[in-house]
Amino acid sequence: MIWFHILVVLLFIILGARLGGVGIGLMGAAGVLVLVVTGVDAATEDIPWSVIGIIMSVICTVAALQVVGAMDHLVHLTEVLLRRHPTHIVYLAPFVTFFMSFLCGTGHTAYSVIPVIVDVCKEHGIRPSRPLSIAVVSSQVGVAASPISAAMVALVVALEPIGVGYLECLAVVVPTTFIGCAVGAIVSAHQGCELVDDPVYKERKAAGLIKPSTAGDDSYVAAPAAVTGLWLFIGGLVAAVAYATITSKELGLVDEAPMDSTAAIMLIMLTTAALICVLAKKPTTSITSQDTFRAGMTAAVCILGLAWLGNTFVNHYTATISDALSGPLQAAPWLAAVFFYFAAPLMFSHAATTSAFMPLMVGLGLPAVALVASYPAVANYYLLPNYPTTVAAMEMDDTGSTRVGSNVFAHPFVLPGTVAIIVTVALGFVIGAIVV
Repeated sequence: MIWFHILVVLLFIILGARLGGVGIGLMGAAGVLVLVVTGVDAATEDIPWSVIGIIMSVICTVAALQVVGAMDHLVHLTEVLLRRHPTHIVYLAPFVTFFMSFLCGTGHTAYSVIPVIVDVCKEHGIRPSRPLSIAVVSSQVGVAASPISAAMVALVVALEPIGVGYLECLAVVVPTTFIGCAVGAIVSAHQGCELVDDPVYKERKAAGLIKPSTAGDDSYVAAPAAVTGLWLFIGGLVAAVAYATITSKELGLVDEAPMDSTAAIMLIMLTTAALICVLAKKPTTSITSQDTFRAGMTAAVCILGLAWLGNTFVNHYTATISDALSGPLQAAPWLAAVFFYFAAPLMFSHAATTSAFMPLMVGLGLPAVALVASYPAVANYYLLPNYPTTVAAMEMDDTGSTRVGSNVFAHPFVLPGTVAIIVTVALGFVIGAIVV
């Protein structure tokens, strides 16, 4: 029956991807129902409640930032940086998207930066696909590194039984992902011909399909509570990491912590959202009307269905999967990164991929270093050009330079993204051997 159930899992993942949005999670739940009807046991323990809780808490805070104008202020600062240094946009754009995802725990922040990147490129005759490709990749890799992302929490929860803590995960993942994206930017800077030589660009320009660049104006004024809200958020982030540090078993400063780091992140983020709205005198009801809130809740539903589907299948066939995979993976632990690399585009979620498969890898007895090093491969959302941020980059680039070529893999995101992941994983094995 395992092959039949594999087909069921893949079928409902594909159907969910075709529906898009919350449809991914809904079809995941429908897949669980089919598995149950055909003899697979399902339990609520298969649902990653901690991951879903983190998403809801962090997204509430990010939406509160949007309510008070802090996100607009962050985008304004980004625009100022990019316009002042246009010749370095291929390197600055991924730095900005990485930082925003790292800060907020979600890659959806990239949507607001993409039009700025395109506009600056057109203004200075730079091929937009170069900074866009690595910027989109970095926005997803930054999520894997974020101390408040659901994926990081899922990693910590999965590795806790083998003695790997929150601080050790951050110590390995943060520097390796940053360096990996930097190397990816170097690769991206040499992709494709110059914009003026691109035949598609020439055709679109002749047809009048390219909008003229709009230089940034100086009329922007930060909303009254924008800066305060941003600092409150940063303070909340620091508090969450500080709590995890103080209560970590690695340091041993506290014998019995009142709560684990996952619960602390949720409490701190929700409290921060409340403080932001109260100090800005904004109604908390406005949080639910923000597009970041809708995107985050969509992600929560997707993970609910997808991770439930993946965990239900994996937990039922743990012994069979272990027998099939334990030999090759134990002989070559780096293959775990390859597994995550190809699983991520199907799962459409860092957290769902980590929640569904990292416990399996732990159960196979793989070395802790290999698991921490391989984890960032869950950021591979760019392999297929169907993830929302990838689609947004292609649609917003009216020069036509960011496009899919002769086949589904022929697009500018694949090469810099894959290089970034390879470098990140390789460095993870080096740094992980020291830290873990």
